Amino acid sequence: MLDHNRGKYSRCQHICPSRLIFQEDLRPIADNQEKMPSASCETLLDDIEDIVSQEDSKPQHRHFARKQVVPKVRKRNTQKYLQEENSPPSDSTIPGIQKIWIRTWGCSHNNSDGEYMAGQLAAYGYKITENASDADLWLLNSCTVKNPAEDHFRNSIKKAQEENKKIVLAGCVPQAQPRQDYLKGLSIIGVQQIDRVVEVVEETIKGHSVRLLGQKKDNGKRLGGAPLDLPKIRKNPLIEIISINTGCLNACTYCKTKHARGNLASYPIDELVDRAKQSFQEGVCEIWLTSEDTGAYGRDIGTSLPALLWKLVEVIPEGAMLRLGMTNPPYILEHLEEMAKILNHPRVYAFLHIPVQSASDTVLMEMKREYCVADFKRVVDFLKEKVPGITIATDIICGFPGETNQDFQETVKLVEEYKFPSLFINQFYPRPGTPAAKMEQVPAQVKKQRTKDLSRVFHSYNPYDHKVGERQQVLVTEESFDSKFYVAHNRFYEQVLVPKNPTFMGKMVEVDIYESGKHFMKGQPVSDAKVYTPSISKPLAKGEVSGLTEEFRSRLGNHLTSTSRPSATIRRGSASSRMVLRLQRLHQDCALRMSVGLALFALLCAFFVKVYN
Repeated sequence: MLDHNRGKYSRCQHICPSRLIFQEDLRPIADNQEKMPSASCETLLDDIEDIVSQEDSKPQHRHFARKQVVPKVRKRNTQKYLQEENSPPSDSTIPGIQKIWIRTWGCSHNNSDGEYMAGQLAAYGYKITENASDADLWLLNSCTVKNPAEDHFRNSIKKAQEENKKIVLAGCVPQAQPRQDYLKGLSIIGVQQIDRVVEVVEETIKGHSVRLLGQKKDNGKRLGGAPLDLPKIRKNPLIEIISINTGCLNACTYCKTKHARGNLASYPIDELVDRAKQSFQEGVCEIWLTSEDTGAYGRDIGTSLPALLWKLVEVIPEGAMLRLGMTNPPYILEHLEEMAKILNHPRVYAFLHIPVQSASDTVLMEMKREYCVADFKRVVDFLKEKVPGITIATDIICGFPGETNQDFQETVKLVEEYKFPSLFINQFYPRPGTPAAKMEQVPAQVKKQRTKDLSRVFHSYNPYDHKVGERQQVLVTEESFDSKFYVAHNRFYEQVLVPKNPTFMGKMVEVDIYESGKHFMKGQPVSDAKVYTPSISKPLAKGEVSGLTEEFRSRLGNHLTSTSRPSATIRRGSASSRMVLRLQRLHQDCALRMSVGLALFALLCAFFVKVYN
């Protein structure tokens, strides 16, 4: 016992020969139990180590006995461990492992942006899924041209919120009007910031709201947008969409896209050519050039559309084709001779999309289209003469504010005269914030009726009837919506349906036209004709990421470092990224265990040194 007077420990043999008992631990024993005999502590100890008696085993003996003990190995369920490492908890917020559903509305430029965002996210490790309900996050890439497109966009946001999905918004709607009530509290990525989609998605998954809406500039000059060499997942591995510029030089009174895309900003020719080369190396056999106005290309950087096209045709392999996008009449007028030569090139589709919008000069003036009907006719007539068989597609708006019945009839006559094989008829919708929205509107019923009347005129003629019996060479690039045919296009970018023979996909095939419809022809492959394979590489698999360049790897590596993400390398696809994360967790686990082991070993060594000394 502890002698409070002397402050020494004593050994009480009568109570417990191997235990130290403090006086305050002694308690009265119940009367019905046998009382322990009283005892006094006879021997005083100067040191606690003197408690060890001669009969007790010495440290050396205990150490020797320990060597004879065979430890029982605890088996580890390796398969279960790896499965747990591969499948983080359902409530995990580790970025780079979630499933993402991407929905895009609108033009080919917007579709290209959607492909770029999908590619970056997949390269980072996210899984791009086609099942919306299975996704953790919805990336909604919007179009602001017409009210119905924005209505679909708004409804998708509401549905995502009802299903408790994380949401990131992109495209022209949030870029043009980010302060709308239904966008509050949601993450937004601007049309020129798509190269930072990984950051926005990452922060959104963590529960933050992020908005990147700025413009890219170099020494104060606006750039075309995100780099062209970013990874992408093409919806169709055979078709590459290249945006040659963003924005335009016009100020149309009905256009909301201008508010989102801004003024003209063109990409340098060498960057566009490099992108085309890379696409062909990845098995692409058809390139679409797109922008808000391809005809205005280069005016901001001292070059022109023909200069770009001549450089591009030099790198198009035999058997591949180039399709030119929409151009407004004012800018193509300056290059008619050169454009006719380019459209006659065997590797360029004889196709051009030139919107007229109205055949009334009064209406065109109210729209601020900067051309008259005579300018449009001059362009079309010249190209039809110099490029025999060329397909001219155009757009028309029905019911623009102030449009009279006489104005509309002039538009009807234009369609009857030229019988456009491809005609996009749009009922006018006033877009918020545009000058046209403040003008006196044409009654809704009148707009609807004019749209029906013009559609009736368009369906009154069949543009391909005279081609039945022709033998054409077509490039097969996709499957029809009903999955019954493959879709091909001839020299004039006219749609030709061919039998579903897997050997045809991505190839040039010679067919005999045996049937025609309003929007298509049907062709039977010539029996003795050879299927021509373009001189390009094998195309990527559907969903495979393209363009994982070293520069992108470096940029993404820097992002990982700056955000302290537990990963140190680029991954090709979600499976490899998860493997990297798993290996890093294993390394961290091993390092932790090694540190603990070394600490315990050091303590044991110190204990034995003290014992033996």
